[in-house]
Amino acid sequence: MEKAKISAIQLFVMMFIFEMGTAVVISYGAEARKDAWLAILLAMCGGIVLFFIYYFLFRHYPNLSLIGYARKAFGKYLGWIIGLLYILFFLYISARNVREFGDLLLSSTLPQTPLFAINSLFVLIMCYVLYLGIEVVGRTAEVFIVILFFLGGTGNLLILLSGNVSLDNLWPFLEDGWKPILTTAFPNLLVFPFAELLVFTMLLPYLNRPKLVKKVWLSVLILSSVVLSWTASLNIAVLGIDRFERSTFPLLSTMGMVNIAEFLQRLDAIVVLTMLITVFFKASIYLYGTVIGMVELFKLKNHQQILLLTGVILIFWSLMAPDTIEHYEEGIFTHYIAIPLHMVIPLLMLLVSLIRNHFKKKSN
Repeated sequence: MEKAKISAIQLFVMMFIFEMGTAVVISYGAEARKDAWLAILLAMCGGIVLFFIYYFLFRHYPNLSLIGYARKAFGKYLGWIIGLLYILFFLYISARNVREFGDLLLSSTLPQTPLFAINSLFVLIMCYVLYLGIEVVGRTAEVFIVILFFLGGTGNLLILLSGNVSLDNLWPFLEDGWKPILTTAFPNLLVFPFAELLVFTMLLPYLNRPKLVKKVWLSVLILSSVVLSWTASLNIAVLGIDRFERSTFPLLSTMGMVNIAEFLQRLDAIVVLTMLITVFFKASIYLYGTVIGMVELFKLKNHQQILLLTGVILIFWSLMAPDTIEHYEEGIFTHYIAIPLHMVIPLLMLLVSLIRNHFKKKSN
């Protein structure tokens, strides 16, 4: 593993930006219609339950990553195979995030630019920052969180001043009952993005104050769910539920409707910059989890020697879907892979670890 240390503030900032990711831009929670905000808050409760599974694993193995948990719990060979599955999954999700950012740029600002060029430049910048190490990523996140909050605050203020917000679009409450809310929250919204924080178990050994893990993780879950819930409500209040459901990037449409005194118009750049920051860090953290997992599994010297090759694979993987529609259809299938990887396997790891500790204490 890399010889590095990150502070609790850096961990908090990286986790918060990670949680925003693409969720803040897409029609997050649209299946629950007008009650999307409530489904997001319910999914957060499930995210807290998952956190305690990850947290107890971290307490059992404080100096190990997720790959180490798997090998300790399931043995050398089965643990190696499970570790490889996590590495491939992390790389795939990173590729999906890169693709979604490329699609946003194509649809908003660079329609004539080849997707390959956008994704390649984006991944090369990711590789450069990761080559410098996780400490540099953490310090960079501390700078960009200020920009992110400024963009978010400015965007929200302009939307509210535009006069496009109609609270009638949010009523009636529980129009379709609890069933669509619960089926949307579990497992869809739980898996994305709350359970995705599992990748940070690859970074926890770098934390200089491990006792702060609980406080940082729970704070991120609560704050990010409130922001995502507010964003979904704002999009619905401006666009209406029908347009919110149909739109690929509803926040882009919401900002596009801002027109203050025929002067402040075409503010799509705020959304593009927001997604540039959030997706950059999310995809980078997934890529970092991939390469340090490979270093651990294949007993390599450092992550720098495989970073560029992994980046090239990432570029081509992000281009596999021929269009945006097929890309999102593949995302539905991803949930079926994510559920066992995010929920079932970590729970089994915890149970096996607890049983082994019980018998060890009994034998002693």
